[in-house]
Amino acid sequence: MAPKGKVGTKGKKQIFEDNESTLKFYTRVILGANAIYVAVNLFIFYSSSTFWTWLLFAFALAVYVGSYRSMSTMAKPVFAEDGSLFDGGIDLNMEQGMAEHLKDVILLTVFVQVLSCISSYFWYLWLLAPARAAHLLWVNILGPWFSATSQSAPEEVNEKRQRRQDRRQMKRF
Repeated sequence: MAPKGKVGTKGKKQIFEDNESTLKFYTRVILGANAIYVAVNLFIFYSSSTFWTWLLFAFALAVYVGSYRSMSTMAKPVFAEDGSLFDGGIDLNMEQGMAEHLKDVILLTVFVQVLSCISSYFWYLWLLAPARAAHLLWVNILGPWFSATSQSAPEEVNEKRQRRQDRRQMKRF
């Protein structure tokens, strides 16, 4: 059963603390995935590691740095002169926010990077990110723009329908 009433909002301090814990969690996830990848490729599969292995690792690092820096910039708190919290930053745990997409990119990269220790073909799963971006672009921007009708035509059609309905109702009485 859903709670009744207005959904509670978070305060500045709670947003600040949640953002800190979220950033700490994603730091650990990123470091863990990189540690697994480097350990496997340096100690177990060193003889079969190629230039592409380390190039894709560098690309994964660039994705991590870009996504994490964007999230940390969004969550940057603002303090007043007396040291009190003035603004906790943007809530990183907000649904349908940009931080949600950045977290998805980080998690996809972690998933792909760890699985690529098994086979290099798992790097192709990274193509899910541009596919998701294209889907979001179509659903939120292009689709509504292409399917939008002109402003004048619907009003005339609606007025004609309304007149027809009025006439039919008048005939019934």
